[in-house]
Amino acid sequence: MVRAFIFVASLMFAGPALAQTAPSPSEIASYSGLHLAAHEGDVDEIMRLIASGAELEARDGSGRTPAHVAAFASHDDALRALAKGGADMNAFENRVYDVLTIAAVANDPEMVSLAMELGNKPDLVTSIYDGTALIAAAHLGHHDVVARLVKGGAPLDHVNNLVWTALMEAVVLGDGGSDHIKTVQILVEAGADKSITDRNGITPLEHAQTRGYDEIIEILK
Repeated sequence: MVRAFIFVASLMFAGPALAQTAPSPSEIASYSGLHLAAHEGDVDEIMRLIASGAELEARDGSGRTPAHVAAFASHDDALRALAKGGADMNAFENRVYDVLTIAAVANDPEMVSLAMELGNKPDLVTSIYDGTALIAAAHLGHHDVVARLVKGGAPLDHVNNLVWTALMEAVVLGDGGSDHIKTVQILVEAGADKSITDRNGITPLEHAQTRGYDEIIEILK
């Protein structure tokens, strides 16, 4: 039990370091072409560069395409222009993140909806944890994003390599507050399987009971 607690704590505090990293100031300073135009949200320049034959799937030092850069910068119109030009909306950067999961982690509901509209698949297996955009959003309590992903057909019961579903992460890695309560409510109402346990055979309800998350307990009952 102690080892399990340490494992969960390490994910909560070290997780961001293992997860997505937006372009650093030094990386941005080195950008040119489509990467620079995507970062700046310069749609006219994006269209001009595409027309002149610029490589849509060019990568920066961290494996980010211009589409990833547009997502990190939250430039919807730039992303739309890149997709219209033929950018791969399901490409992964070096940490195995796609545009949709980048937007989900950033709590950017509009870009989440746009990414799916442009062809980004909500069932992609992403990150070093073999998760999904839905799991990432549920972990963080981004309930508006969760609702949009559910509506878009994201798999409710995908189990990552930690043996956690989106529902499990909302409880185990959540804080029991209003955002995670809403997240759990959305997942349960959508039909998420409440009986799927973690690697130790513990259900989301049992985890909620251990943590004293009374409102989540009522939802899971």
